[in-house]
This record gives sequence, C-alpha cells and structure tokens, in this order.
Amino acid sequence: MTPAIRTEKLAKVYRSGFWRIPYTGLVDLDLEVPEGTSFGFIGPNGAGKTTAIKTLMSLQKATGGRAWIHGIEVPNPESRRRVGFLPERPYFYEHLTAREFLDFYGRLCEVPSAERARRIDKLLERVDLGRFRDVPLGKFSKGMLQRAGLAQALIAEPDLLVLDEPMSGLDPLGRVLVRDLILEERRAGRTVFFSSHVLTDVEALCDRVAIVVGGKLRGQGTVQELLGETVAHVDCTFADVAERPGGLEDGTLGGLVGAPGGRVTHRLDADQVDRWIDAARKAGGTVISVIPAQRTLEHVLLDEVERARPVNTKHLGVLA
Repeated sequence: MTPAIRTEKLAKVYRSGFWRIPYTGLVDLDLEVPEGTSFGFIGPNGAGKTTAIKTLMSLQKATGGRAWIHGIEVPNPESRRRVGFLPERPYFYEHLTAREFLDFYGRLCEVPSAERARRIDKLLERVDLGRFRDVPLGKFSKGMLQRAGLAQALIAEPDLLVLDEPMSGLDPLGRVLVRDLILEERRAGRTVFFSSHVLTDVEALCDRVAIVVGGKLRGQGTVQELLGETVAHVDCTFADVAERPGGLEDGTLGGLVGAPGGRVTHRLDADQVDRWIDAARKAGGTVISVIPAQRTLEHVLLDEVERARPVNTKHLGVLA
C-alpha cells in the first residue's frame, strides 16, 4: 500500500541576514506515514516539526531530498488534493462569519453548493460552534478560531489530515473534542498526521510516532516500540521510619532510621529499590508500597534531546 506521506532525505536550509548565514531546519528526514493511521510528530520547540509540515504542504521549498503524498511527489498540486491542513498559527479573514468562512473554503475545494451547505452545518456542530455560525471570526477567542480551523481542514472530507499543534489554545473541553475527532477520523480509515507538545495525547491517540530533535529524525515506530519495557522509576513508601542524613553502606543513598508513626516516600531508580527496602526493615519499618512507573513519551523525548546535546547545534533547529 502506498504510504500517505513519505520523505526521503528531506532537507531544508534557511539563509538569514546580510551575510546569508545558513541555518538548518531539517537534515535528511526519512519519514513514512502508513495509510489509515494516526501518526504523531513530536519534538522540542525549534526541532523542525513545522519546517517539515510547511515543506510537505509546499508553503516552502525543500533544499534537498524528496517527498510524496499519496504517491504524488511534492510540490505537484495534485499531491494536496486529498489533504486537509491546519497550520500552527492560522490567520483567517476576520470579517467573515463562521458559516461564510467554511463556505469560502468549500468553494476553494470545489465542493458542490448543496453538499457544501450540508457539510457546513454538520461541521459547525461537530466542533461545537453551531450557535456561533453567524458570528464574525474577529469576535472569536483563540480556542474558537482553532475549532473553526479544524472544521476548515475537514470541509473537503480529505483522506489525509495534517494538523500542526491542533491542541494549541484549547481548553480541556476543546482538547477532548479534538481527541475525539482524531479518533473518529482514524476509525473512518483516514490518516491523521499531527504535531503536538501534549505528549499524553500523542501517547493515547497515535498508532505510530516520529521524534525529531535539532532537525534530525531521532526515532520512529509504534508507541510501544519507542517506550520499550524499561521502568522509568519506582515510588517506594515506608512506614515507621524517618530519613537521616548520610547514606547506606555504599554512601550513595539517603539512610532510614526507626521512627514510630513516621512515613517517607522516595522516587528511586530500579537498582536502588532493594537497598532501600533492606534499610527500612533493618530500621524496624514497614514497606507500604512499591509502585513501578513505565517510561512515557516524555522520558523518551528528554532522552533523545540529551543524546543530541553533544552535537554542534549552532546552526541546527532554529525554527519550529
């Protein structure tokens, strides 16, 4: 099956100032987004996420490599015919009402008049803007504009949704709405490719995830493949003990002494747990709980950022 998105050594170098100093936004990005999946694209600010998305959407030209959408090479306009797109910081004509705004984009997408009216009503209700259909966008809050932008991305009923930070500016109810929308689109067999800093949402919603740091791809796979089986830490709670200065036998850990009624909780590395349990028992204490915590995408991302640190990043990842 042809991937919804594929890139091959995609690169982007910007030049800035009088001396045209080069700044690298993307470095040899090899990405593959299977059809019918929810795909998360994550990384810190300035990692290259928006640069990659803008290049895929032909809002800027790559300086190296190639990219395809549904097997059609970018920047051929046909590659975007079945794509719905929401940029990170959308700008809409503020004098248009929500209904007029969607009608305008529906016309651009060549949606027939009767079908356009039906979709507009349906989408406004879907993004919880039905009662604001005749209100100018200039009176909308940031979160309301984000919802209107999502409706715009869906007006042509695209096979591929490309969303750059779709949770930006949304309250908790708005985030739930967007999460539900992404899940509905995936269940309908469509592909959703989105960037986000809300990693808990990415972990819950995505079939596959790609991590980019400093313009370079640092990892790609299913959520479980990226998380692995490693325990991030262990929370241990002990009763009838108190913490004392100093360490245990090897001098690397805080010690425990008997203290009736006392209770301490420590977040430990997995290899520290046995020594702390032994110390608690020697002090006459009781082990109340030992709760291991699995790694999350946040741990994975932080590890990748740390691994990338030794690299000379003077000219890497200056743009989002």
